[in-house]
Amino acid sequence: MEATTQGRGQRWLARASLAAAAGAVLVLAAFAGMRTFALLGAGILGTAVTAAAVWWVLSRRGPVRYLALLLALAAPVWVLVEYARANLVWVVLVSGGLWLLAAGAGRAALGPRSSPAPMPEAAAPAVHRPVLIMNPRSGGGKVDRFGLRAKAEQLGAEVVLLEGPEAVDVAALARERAAAGADLLGVAGGDGTQALVADVAAELGLPFLVIPAGTRNHFALDLGLDREDPAQALDALADGVELRVDLGRAGGHPFVNNVSFGAYAEVVQSPAYREGKTRTTLDLLPDLLARHKGAELTARVGGHEVADPQALLVSNNPYGAHDIAGLGRRTRLDGGILGCVGVRVTSAAQAAGLLRGSRSAGVTTRTAASVIVDADQDSIPVGLDGEAVRMDVPVRVEVRPGALRVIVPRQRPGTYRERPPLDWRGITGLALTVRGT
Repeated sequence: MEATTQGRGQRWLARASLAAAAGAVLVLAAFAGMRTFALLGAGILGTAVTAAAVWWVLSRRGPVRYLALLLALAAPVWVLVEYARANLVWVVLVSGGLWLLAAGAGRAALGPRSSPAPMPEAAAPAVHRPVLIMNPRSGGGKVDRFGLRAKAEQLGAEVVLLEGPEAVDVAALARERAAAGADLLGVAGGDGTQALVADVAAELGLPFLVIPAGTRNHFALDLGLDREDPAQALDALADGVELRVDLGRAGGHPFVNNVSFGAYAEVVQSPAYREGKTRTTLDLLPDLLARHKGAELTARVGGHEVADPQALLVSNNPYGAHDIAGLGRRTRLDGGILGCVGVRVTSAAQAAGLLRGSRSAGVTTRTAASVIVDADQDSIPVGLDGEAVRMDVPVRVEVRPGALRVIVPRQRPGTYRERPPLDWRGITGLALTVRGT
């Protein structure tokens, strides 16, 4: 009965999606008439011009950059003015709202059959001597601000603070605590620190606890943890489940999120980057994009070659289908595969084409169990979970399937499921289905 009700609900969602899509078209046709094509053309042209202008801002210096910035700001304003002159702003808003409704209802209708299933959970092991390494400076002082030490100790964990002016070998510290009897290792810090201790936990077969006390903590985000309240991650010590998660390795170094090569990796190497990220990026990018500086890269992804990308991102499991920058989400971290995205843009037209996402001619997307990155230099800069390092070439990037036993709270507010692509043929077929199967 429940399955029948669910199937009926999906069919009605599909019908609502088609109705909203038809309404969006009818609104344009009824109130814009023949101006509909001009309306759409103005919107497409304005978007393309804006994308091209942003490319010029990034790839040029001097007066051309400032003129391009003005163009990037003026193009959207011109589109709005054109719509307002034709008294069509409200038409665009209504039609756009209906398209959003159509997309939302369509994805909801397809979701159960198109979205990847979440990672399987197992019962968390009983632990008696958990050790948590905490960096009080990470994330602007989140350890103190959220009372992480006190809560962890209340739950029976030993807390080791990374204090003092000297750098600490976190991996060696984790090994020492494991040798002394720790049966769980955890970290309150950023992704780079998480990766170092995760590598030790994976090698020793110990469960690992992630506490998102860093600045970004994308790894914690994809595990479903609440980055706004890192203390909730400690609930795993009292009521947790175990996830088997893959762990990445690049040139012998572990990573939990991604490793980047090319323009971004070159920029983060600059000593000035930490003090002025935007200014440093704008200063360095023109030479990097024009190939006046930086290494010429080649990547072998399985049986495919990605030749001379300006930027290359290799991730521990692929990001969402529409994410070409590694800024989005991963539904699963247990696929035993790497995602690889190469970007090469040499003109404003190609920059505008990036609006098509992974379908753009300037974007190459592949998946493989290993990636080998070579270059015309002996060593290259690499962004390893956002940290700047240099590695000798060739750099071998690989994934270790199910290497990490991650303990997470049973209740996680941020558990994510990737939205399915809008398959209008599938939506139509579902809407026309009379009875569920």
